[in-house]
Amino acid sequence: MPPRQADDYADESDSDIDILEDSGNRSKKGKGKAIDRSKKDKGKGKSSEQPYAWEASYTRSWDTVQEDEAGSLTTAVADLLARNRRRRLLAPADAIRRTIIRHLIIILDLSLSMLDRDMRPTRFDLSLEYAREFIVEWFDQNPLGQIGLVGMRAGLGERLSEMSGNPQDVLKAISERHRLEPAGEPSLQNAIEMARGSMGHLPTHSSREILIIFGSLTTVDPGNILETLERCVQDRIRVSVVALAAEMKVCREFCDKTGGQFGVAMNEGHFKDLLFELIPPPAQRALSRAAGAGANKPDADLMMMGFPVRLPDTSPPALCVCHSELKSEGFLCPRCSAKVCDVPTDCDICGLMIVSSPHLARSYHHLFPVKPYQAVTTLEEGSAFAKSCHACARSFPDAPLASSTATAEGMSPIGRYRCPDCQHDFCTECDVFIHDVVHCCPGCGK
Repeated sequence: MPPRQADDYADESDSDIDILEDSGNRSKKGKGKAIDRSKKDKGKGKSSEQPYAWEASYTRSWDTVQEDEAGSLTTAVADLLARNRRRRLLAPADAIRRTIIRHLIIILDLSLSMLDRDMRPTRFDLSLEYAREFIVEWFDQNPLGQIGLVGMRAGLGERLSEMSGNPQDVLKAISERHRLEPAGEPSLQNAIEMARGSMGHLPTHSSREILIIFGSLTTVDPGNILETLERCVQDRIRVSVVALAAEMKVCREFCDKTGGQFGVAMNEGHFKDLLFELIPPPAQRALSRAAGAGANKPDADLMMMGFPVRLPDTSPPALCVCHSELKSEGFLCPRCSAKVCDVPTDCDICGLMIVSSPHLARSYHHLFPVKPYQAVTTLEEGSAFAKSCHACARSFPDAPLASSTATAEGMSPIGRYRCPDCQHDFCTECDVFIHDVVHCCPGCGK
């Protein structure tokens, strides 16, 4: 038998024949194995230096959390959460013309790709959970808006809920999970056409938005989807997409050409952040006038609204114009005295927009937001400063709470945030609470 070449010794095999044939050359074979294993270990080292995208966020995450003097991680975790909340408040707070009367259609992907478990427990269950939280928060921030639901599965678009201003009606449509079981492939064109058809009657002063939660990499369309994109641009419909798998060119084109937002969720937390970024009303796009001095400025048109009369539970039952059911409680249209179940809504008889005054007042904070508080970095000696928070009267800590690197992120190392108008100091919790919930400074009333 001719002798083997040196390259043959590097070949690892579990065959019994190879073991018998090479029994006399164990030393040489061992050397070949050692060389080959070192090469393999070197390759493994290179791959470990470049982890996958879904592993990057968890690589050595324990280094970012340090124990405090008492050996507890509570302070470090609270500091990380405060930085994330503070980062949202650093957005520009200038007065921007926004659309406070919004109409949104949420398109849910109900295809088989939503059963993947790369997001726990599955993409489908996580999407339903975040959709419920999104709907509740969206109605809280946009009380004059309305939401409708559309699902896409088996190559069709299914209407899950009509456009409604009552969050309970919208949540009820996605509460029954057995009716939303994923099946087949999605169809972007059918779902967008169904959503576009339900918003054709809306007035021009309200926004038309579509939010797509898309988890597939394919779409089964009956025609040219680019024609649907052109119709959405003509109808001034803003399309936003939150992708759970990867970026698709057609989804990116829909968002870019219609003025929407596009994002690919890297993990569960990022998925929720992408959804909640769409809660504030978008800036209104300028409508150029035909001619004149204000050709580049948007028109300011007045809208007619009606404040209804609320009927108590003891009132005699009457048919409502929205569901044709006998009910005692409800609201009366101030123009035609028709009875509706909930507000805000449009009267089915005279077409008047019926709203309540608290809903209208709550929508103004988007038009006139509270100015971001300035982070106080140091306390000058000899200057007068408050010892407690102006809102909750809790005493400020004497020692610094964070490192100096937090100053670049908008965090105060001493836990003080000052209003630029009234010059009052507030703690971290009150700073976030004022900007997220109250929307009015307790010190100056602005």
